[in-house]
Amino acid sequence: MSIHHAGGAGCGPWRRAWAAVAAGLLAASPAAAQSYPDRPVTVINPWTPGGPADAVARPILQKLSERMKQTFVVENRAGANGVIGSAMVARAKPDGYTLLFSHVGPITISPALQRDMPYDSVKDLAPVTQVVSAPLVLVVRPQLPIHDLGELINYAKAHPGKLSYGSVGPGSTTHLAGAILGKQAGVELLHVPYKGAAPVVTDLLGGQIDMAFLNISGVVAYLKSGQLRGIAVSTRGRAALQPDLPPIADRFADFEINSWYGVMAPAGTPPAIIDRLQREIAAIVKLPDVARQLEGLGLAPEGTTPQRYAEQIKADLARWREGVKAAGLTPE
Repeated sequence: MSIHHAGGAGCGPWRRAWAAVAAGLLAASPAAAQSYPDRPVTVINPWTPGGPADAVARPILQKLSERMKQTFVVENRAGANGVIGSAMVARAKPDGYTLLFSHVGPITISPALQRDMPYDSVKDLAPVTQVVSAPLVLVVRPQLPIHDLGELINYAKAHPGKLSYGSVGPGSTTHLAGAILGKQAGVELLHVPYKGAAPVVTDLLGGQIDMAFLNISGVVAYLKSGQLRGIAVSTRGRAALQPDLPPIADRFADFEINSWYGVMAPAGTPPAIIDRLQREIAAIVKLPDVARQLEGLGLAPEGTTPQRYAEQIKADLARWREGVKAAGLTPE
């Protein structure tokens, strides 16, 4: 950007002043990163204590506290499907001392389901890193003559509107995954909503419903015992807990349902602070003990760059808008 001033001889002092301001701005960011953090950092978890997000966040933040020699404190601020806690961080001072343990729900699904969002996921929050990918596994009851995605699609075409899938509730990843698959495969699937994963599994085992997309760690025991049959995973890569299951994206290139967790900061946080946090977290999730713990939860360690995480968020915002439309939901 060039700035022009009228006045000929008077330009010198102006130029020097602008140069000094620019130099100060450039110097401020690395200096901030070198002394950061010099006091405790609050990480807002927008979900209830003791839930899946806590199980992912706490061991990582403990290691981050050790490595950065300052306390990273988890503060649970649940409500409105994660929107309340996310909005707090979007409004916070952009100094690196308030961070968000982000999730696909409030960052990319809620904007497709809610008309009046209290923040813009792209403009008001800065991506630090995607911490993990969280695949869902597509499972069927083993009494069905379905062993792969091709057989599932053929069965659904032969029995339109009869093949039922359970979800943990309307607008959830488990609901929209089925809606997106149905649209991309050109088949009609019957959605049956529940109030959590446990009753979905119970009715699958009892034969009341035919299939479901569920967190892989919650069903791996049933897959191993043969009580449920795994068909495919929802992420682009295979899952460590069930590496034999192919991604749905092998057949439908645009299909990706990734219930990721990440770290974000208020927009305007100095880039040097964001880069330092990203480097530390990326190193932590690759530590053998941490990676094993995450994989045991059915998660794939990531530690992506801020740029790559921004691309994931942008793609997911479009994907979930499509999913909400495919599910026949209207934003409220």
